[in-house]
Amino acid sequence: MTRPPLLMTHAPYSSRRQRLLDSLGDGVAVLATAPERVRNSDSHYPYRFDSYFWYLSGFPEPEAAIVLVGGREPKSLLFCRDKDEERETWDGFRYGPEAAAKAFGFSEAHPIASLEQKLPELIANRGPLWHSLGHDADWDQRITRALNAIRNQSRSGSRAPGEIRDLRGLLDQMRLIKDDHEIKSMRRAAEIASAGHSRAMRACRPGMAEYELEAEIGYEFRRRGADGHAYTPIVAGGANACILHYVANNKLLAGQSLVLIDAGCEVDGYASDITRTFPVGGRFSPVQREVYEVVLAAQQAALAAVRPGALFTDYHQAALRVLVQGLIDLKVLAGSVDGAIESEAYKPWYMHRTGHWLGLDVHDAGEYKTGIADDAWVKLLPGMTLTVEPGLYFRPGSRIPQHLHGLGVRIEDDVLVTADGCAVYTNAPKTIAEIEEVMRHD
Repeated sequence: MTRPPLLMTHAPYSSRRQRLLDSLGDGVAVLATAPERVRNSDSHYPYRFDSYFWYLSGFPEPEAAIVLVGGREPKSLLFCRDKDEERETWDGFRYGPEAAAKAFGFSEAHPIASLEQKLPELIANRGPLWHSLGHDADWDQRITRALNAIRNQSRSGSRAPGEIRDLRGLLDQMRLIKDDHEIKSMRRAAEIASAGHSRAMRACRPGMAEYELEAEIGYEFRRRGADGHAYTPIVAGGANACILHYVANNKLLAGQSLVLIDAGCEVDGYASDITRTFPVGGRFSPVQREVYEVVLAAQQAALAAVRPGALFTDYHQAALRVLVQGLIDLKVLAGSVDGAIESEAYKPWYMHRTGHWLGLDVHDAGEYKTGIADDAWVKLLPGMTLTVEPGLYFRPGSRIPQHLHGLGVRIEDDVLVTADGCAVYTNAPKTIAEIEEVMRHD
């Protein structure tokens, strides 16, 4: 079922459409939302709109598309489902074209069934056609049919676009810089997710199952108004934390072990992404404390490196130096920090980068390199949002001291690049003192 969105204004979406129209010249852009997906038999997965489509529209229903027509008289058109009282009885509210045009600020809105007929006339005799080629085979075919329909009318003067350009490339650049509306939604998602992680810490007891902590987090997300999980949560006790994408969440939690939880929620389509690692029994052992402090120091070094003008890789390099020094102090590596980084000797215990873009997608749109050269990383700018998530993972059986076997620690926060540095959205307990205090059971 689809519920009406809680939009106060369509202005942010209309503004983004206008910015895109300004980039199209005399071209036309066509963008569809995601289809509904069958889970099994006649049961569907909960519907989730396409992120690019949502970014430009805020329109939550399936079976919808946008056509943006550039030129001297630019206009934005929405194609969506008709009002249908019978289907609304079964599936819930539908706007219908007339109400949708007004509610979402479109120049026009039409039934989605009319798009096949109208598309050739909308794109004929204009500049480039902007489309996400290869993103959806069905829509690629629709575009091809529209182009062929125009070509079949060439003797009457109709001309098909001579060039098809990648719409996602333009939108990726736009989505890298978050506007005030997006920042507000992301702050709210981070606030709710932080509360979920705090709840899991308070609820945790030896002997619980991983899925019980998953349930605690999910409850807090929904209780506070999030749309749900932004991704499948990871609740990894003990050595399971050394599996980066562990999602089984079905093992019991041993009292002497750590548990790593990587979970975020979605608010108005925008994701949060938090990882916390804490002791199941409420108190860190000496070796757990030692490893945790290394990872926390690495995150603090990375956060200090997030600022305008820095390269995207800079904060990873800052975290890496601390982690490698920690591995040397833990007697896992020998030699110098520079030597271990150059040889990548650290990779068995730190195999991922220190973060990624965050927004409508957990791993959000946007390039990490400029394309000018292999080593030309994107420069950070105010409004960019990213995660900072160093970790160390000591899989059992590794060539490491026995007391480290099965220890996995990751600490992750969501960060906005500001004019003079960065702001951390997320505020779940993070220091050892904060974690042990919130987990006190007396």
